[in-house]
Amino acid sequence: MSSQLHTVEKIGGTSMSNYEAVRDNVIVADRSHEDLYQRIFVVSAYAGVTDELLEHKKTGEPGVYALFADAESDWAWGDDLTKLIKFLTDINGDLFEDPMLKQQADQFITDRIEGVRGCLIDLQRLCSYGQFQLEEHLLTVREMLAGIGEAHSAFNTALKLQQEGINARFVDLTGWRDTELLPLDEKLKQAFDAVDLTRELPIVTGYAQCNEGLMRTFDRGYSEMTFSRVAVITDAREAVIHKEFHLSSADPNIVGADKVVPLGRTNYDVADQLANLGMEAIHPRAGKGLRQAEIPLRVMNTFEPEHTGTLITGDYISEKPQVEIIAGAKGVFAIEVFDQDMQGEPGSDRRILDVLSRFKVRFLAKDTNANTITHYVGSTLKHVKRVVNTLKEEFSTGEVTTRKVAIVSAIGSDMKVPGILSRSVKSLADKEISVLALHQSMRQVDIQFVIDEEDYEKAVIALHGVLIEPHNHEYAIVAAESPAELGD
Repeated sequence: MSSQLHTVEKIGGTSMSNYEAVRDNVIVADRSHEDLYQRIFVVSAYAGVTDELLEHKKTGEPGVYALFADAESDWAWGDDLTKLIKFLTDINGDLFEDPMLKQQADQFITDRIEGVRGCLIDLQRLCSYGQFQLEEHLLTVREMLAGIGEAHSAFNTALKLQQEGINARFVDLTGWRDTELLPLDEKLKQAFDAVDLTRELPIVTGYAQCNEGLMRTFDRGYSEMTFSRVAVITDAREAVIHKEFHLSSADPNIVGADKVVPLGRTNYDVADQLANLGMEAIHPRAGKGLRQAEIPLRVMNTFEPEHTGTLITGDYISEKPQVEIIAGAKGVFAIEVFDQDMQGEPGSDRRILDVLSRFKVRFLAKDTNANTITHYVGSTLKHVKRVVNTLKEEFSTGEVTTRKVAIVSAIGSDMKVPGILSRSVKSLADKEISVLALHQSMRQVDIQFVIDEEDYEKAVIALHGVLIEPHNHEYAIVAAESPAELGD
């Protein structure tokens, strides 16, 4: 395979649900027939499909997996699978006007789902014997169900493109009826050894079955890991993510589309800070592989193909110190442990971290003084209650309190701007927003403000107004067309 010729591109679920936009803006655009190739597309499931297969990402409403995992639901998961077939074949109906193609697409996904149904019935029967525990198999079930969504969208896209005269190739990494379980990198090497990128357009499932178990580490972020490893293993020239929005200087729904600017350039360090707040440009572990392989990452807006998007590289530093983006997270819990016995006694922090990791609770920020340690965690109330109860046992002489807050962060590749802190705090004070805690590290890539949750939107608007809007015309830089133009 020729080095540094092709790109690897990921298309998100919302974009995938609009086939015409993906075809016209991303896959074909204004390319001649020969220019269509030298690209690999890694696709997500259509919008809402993974929610139906697993559980709703935001509301937690159970999908097939959650119903199956809940022993009390008995056969409710089977009824949900039947509804799922209708949901997916309805999507096929919207996509394929040709009845023969619709029949082919329906047959493909129905076979998959009925195969899974048979497997789950057998597993349920097997686990009715005491020697077999359902819990031991649930992660495998979750992976098997997740893979259905990407297999559906990838198969359909390849089929539709073939009908339109493009030599698309469905690359199924979901492990359906595979007899061996390979490490991810080996599986990808095997899959792409058979592909001729000069004349084939691979449409690849975002879920890949491998012996590492992608969902064990990444859960719903698995498609970004597949995308990242495909880029690294095939030695891509550039990795591209197509989203339904630009990576902008703030959320346009809060600040206003007329006030935000797309980021032209930034670095992987900034991408990590965004991921920490749950505003992922790319999963940090997926970004790590691209960064180490020195593959630039571009984030593009599916619906604005003429804009070259945001180019993320390892070495970029803004020409002059400035804030690039205001981001944040609502629904954060501050868990405060106050214990006067901490003073002069090392190890208290480790005891708290052990409890957080036991309950798989991730923290966004922390602060500490002589006798108080506060962790700011993004988690559910149920998990937070368990953590607090355990911490109360662990620190029997102390006090453990919680409070719901929001974090708003000013982020940039170089923020060594004199007076930035005083201007930021003044802009919040002018809007009568109290700062509950403040974090600024010596590396000068972010400042975090902890505030009351009800002040979140006001704070984003205030900080964007004072730190970005006066200067945004100076750095609404359109990314360079290719790494070659950046002097790579």
